Amino acid sequence: MSSHVTLLHRTCYRYDRPVTMGPQIIRLRPMQASRTPIESYGLHIKPEGFNLRWERDSCGNDVACVGFVDRLTHFDIEVSLVADMTVYDPLLQTRSSEDREDMPVEAYLAQPDCGQEVVDFLARHPVGEGGDFLGDMMALNRGIAQRITYQRRLKPGVWSPEETLRKGSGSCRDSAWLFVNLARYRGHAARFVSGYLIQSATTSDGEEVLTGDLHAWTQIFIPERGWMGFDTTSGVLTGEGHIPLAVAARPENAAPVSGLLDWCEASFNVSMQVQRLFT
Repeated sequence: MSSHVTLLHRTCYRYDRPVTMGPQIIRLRPMQASRTPIESYGLHIKPEGFNLRWERDSCGNDVACVGFVDRLTHFDIEVSLVADMTVYDPLLQTRSSEDREDMPVEAYLAQPDCGQEVVDFLARHPVGEGGDFLGDMMALNRGIAQRITYQRRLKPGVWSPEETLRKGSGSCRDSAWLFVNLARYRGHAARFVSGYLIQSATTSDGEEVLTGDLHAWTQIFIPERGWMGFDTTSGVLTGEGHIPLAVAARPENAAPVSGLLDWCEASFNVSMQVQRLFT
């Protein structure tokens, strides 16, 4: 069976009146540092009549900057890609001399002003003996997954670490931001990641079903290994199904789409299709 899959991701915005749209930043291109090879990529935008330029931001993300001259009643974004989902072992990762670091590691060390909830949670997950930094981070990741119940939350924004701990639940971006703050509180470089998550499941009839979704997780800088991904929803290290699109010191700077828009009543629809590519 081929390890290659196709992903088609559509985001469609609809406005109740013609609106003027400011520059839009689209962060939906897999990062060059992705360990999952991307064989092809396409970005398609409607309506016609837009200006597009690609830039690399200070975090190393390849972002599309889109501008419209005319007013519009809809804004459609379509991403298509082919990814090689060959399984790899994240524990075998070593830091490459070719790894690109546009923003220095120190930029992700900012000490957070954490409340008592964070302090108490860390107290229940002490640092182990023997200097096993990676083991400590993996244990903390599992602790977050056990404590925070996942909920799909469509409203924008990210909860504070204290709110996520008080509620004992949150979206993937809430728990990822929690881990970023926990790691920084202990003096480690950590950053927020948004990306695609592709998963495979088997039906009762033995048929494979592939699903795709936008997801968020945490990357922590591990000496001798570089940036390693931790999925706080599942409590495991990220693998071939995690395709990073953007990293940032704060969640809002890794949002898939951001920009200014006239006041209006807006609605949007998101769909994602993933299929095995048979050759």
